[in-house]
Amino acid sequence: MAEAQLQQFLEKVRQLNAFVALSEADPALRQALRECGDHQQVVALARSRGFEIGRRWGEPPPGGSRGAGNAAGGSLLSGPCPPAGEEITTVVLETPQSRLEKIHSCSASSPEGFWYDQTENEWVLLLQGSARLQFADESEPRQLACGDALLISAGRRHRLLASDPHPGTIWLALFWRDPPAH
Repeated sequence: MAEAQLQQFLEKVRQLNAFVALSEADPALRQALRECGDHQQVVALARSRGFEIGRRWGEPPPGGSRGAGNAAGGSLLSGPCPPAGEEITTVVLETPQSRLEKIHSCSASSPEGFWYDQTENEWVLLLQGSARLQFADESEPRQLACGDALLISAGRRHRLLASDPHPGTIWLALFWRDPPAH
């Protein structure tokens, strides 16, 4: 492990230890932890108390940047986090055959009863954060973490159940259509 990664790991351990110590001393915080239903809620609760425990390898600190942030040549991980419940989509590259998008979502979810039913294939890679997706043909939701990739075939109905709160979830999404059958 490189020294920078070691330092990032040690800082996360320090933050976790401090958050645990506070939760042991504060009954209200301990109860709030009991009421958390998933990892995202625990990370958001810790963040509300000033602890950053959700960073994964290579993620910048909240509000940190890694470059110019423009899709043409800057960092895909920089740029402002959208307001809670919203997404910002930036076309990174487009050709007649395909489109590459950066999607930055913050505490976003599909509206109740809404399902994506796309005419394009979509390959997604989570660059930052985590998300939960539900497919119409699967009984259990899928939990995706930073670094996970997924192929969603055209016509496969799916919906976003949750994306991370600030600094949000950043997706890289490649869209393309299958060639017509001869």
